[in-house]
Amino acid sequence: MRKIIIASHHKMASGIKDTLEFIAGEQQNVMAIDAYLDNIPLDDTLKTIFQEKNDDDEIVVLTDLKAGSVNQGFIKYLGQQHVHLLSGMNLPLALSIALAPTNQYLDDQTIQHYIDESKNEIIYMNTVLADMEVDDDDE
Repeated sequence: MRKIIIASHHKMASGIKDTLEFIAGEQQNVMAIDAYLDNIPLDDTLKTIFQEKNDDDEIVVLTDLKAGSVNQGFIKYLGQQHVHLLSGMNLPLALSIALAPTNQYLDDQTIQHYIDESKNEIIYMNTVLADMEVDDDDE
């Protein structure tokens, strides 16, 4: 079973999960961790999650910042089988992972493809629109 954990500082994780479910419908396998909003240490939350992981479970973790404490908290679990940690998350990446077929484990190439696609969604629209205006003037 694939489980997706969206984890961030403050409320970004729950915001992405909420928007993901608005677009793709309810996602029973997606969990949001909004770190540092309560007095529960992140390490305690992660310890519980990974103690409950079965050997055949796949866990895909999406975090906000590579050098952030939330991402760093997950690094110690990368030695477990079928655990993937992706930092710098955005909504296109979350959608790709959530909608990926679950009949097999995600491999490195597939994950990298989803990352590359999500990076391509980051666009400076000012220049795109300016280029479109120049093209329209040429006609």
